[in-house]
Amino acid sequence: MIRIEKTLYTLIFLCFFSQLALAQDAITPKLIWAVNKVDLGTVLEEQGPQIAEFQFIHTQDSLFFIENVVTDCGCTTVEYTKDTLNVGESGTLQVSFDPSSVAGYFSRMIVVKGNLFGVQDTLFIEGNAIPRASDPVGTYRTRKGDFGFRLAKINVGEVFTNEPKLKQVEVYNFGNKPYYKDSLHFLGPEYIQVNQITDSIMPNDRGLLQVFYDGALKGDLGYFEDQISLNWQDSTTFIQLDVLADVFEYYAPFAKDDLNIVPQLVIDPKEIDLRSIKSNVIQVENVVLNNRGKQVLEIKKVQGNCECLKLELPKTSLNPGESVQLKVVFDPKGRQGIDQRNIYIFSNDPVNPVQLFLLKSRVE
Repeated sequence: MIRIEKTLYTLIFLCFFSQLALAQDAITPKLIWAVNKVDLGTVLEEQGPQIAEFQFIHTQDSLFFIENVVTDCGCTTVEYTKDTLNVGESGTLQVSFDPSSVAGYFSRMIVVKGNLFGVQDTLFIEGNAIPRASDPVGTYRTRKGDFGFRLAKINVGEVFTNEPKLKQVEVYNFGNKPYYKDSLHFLGPEYIQVNQITDSIMPNDRGLLQVFYDGALKGDLGYFEDQISLNWQDSTTFIQLDVLADVFEYYAPFAKDDLNIVPQLVIDPKEIDLRSIKSNVIQVENVVLNNRGKQVLEIKKVQGNCECLKLELPKTSLNPGESVQLKVVFDPKGRQGIDQRNIYIFSNDPVNPVQLFLLKSRVE
């Protein structure tokens, strides 16, 4: 009987502490932050200190106040709510960043310590700081009307279909009149928009333009180069810019158990070496595309990196286990020496939505 009672008490003891552990795992954080990271974007040195604001809500019954805030750099200063907060009350923390302290990409950490046990939260600010150019003529070599650009083309980079991509571009006004934000007019495709971030771009000074690229609205996948036009009201300045982008389909994360169920594109071979070929002889090769998944595979696009390639695909929808041959026709006319052609295959394979096939040769 005594042994049974001891066993019963042991079980109750273990159950109590297991429930306590589960309850601790489910404890609501003492502070709930609206965000824990703020991207300041591109910051010019002459714009001065930039402010990032963090908001939080106190969730515990005990009274709360911020005891201390520690930063990892003297380039940041912090102002925060110093009042004592009851449950449900909110507070703010403002971080001021000095862009003259760094050049290029930056990431700064802010640690918030509170009076309650366990309150030590970490916040971050990040961005791209651009110092003032000592030689504008040498720095902004690409001239478009009154404006100077660092590069000849605007490369937006990778754009996914789930959200638009923003790219900030630095410009320098070599003219003798200011350009105001509200007077900018844009002409281009609907999936690209451009606006002026800085209120004005004064003579012999810098400003920022922002390019907005909507991959979903583009309605296509792959590498693209678009031309856009900008002009300012009451100004004769009319400039054309080239915008580069790589547009990719976005696929949401899925369970590991579904790895063998989703469409799976397998390319065989993934590389063909033609070795030595004559420039006047057209080459024809076949590549097998196979769906090893258990769902229908959709080939959304096949794109080569040269007009010298002709790509023929008899069908774009493959059932599980089905294969199809991609016909690759390469015309080496006008080429000489070592040559490599890239062929990109876009599909609904969520693990590898873009795959690369290489065609190598030495053209005599």
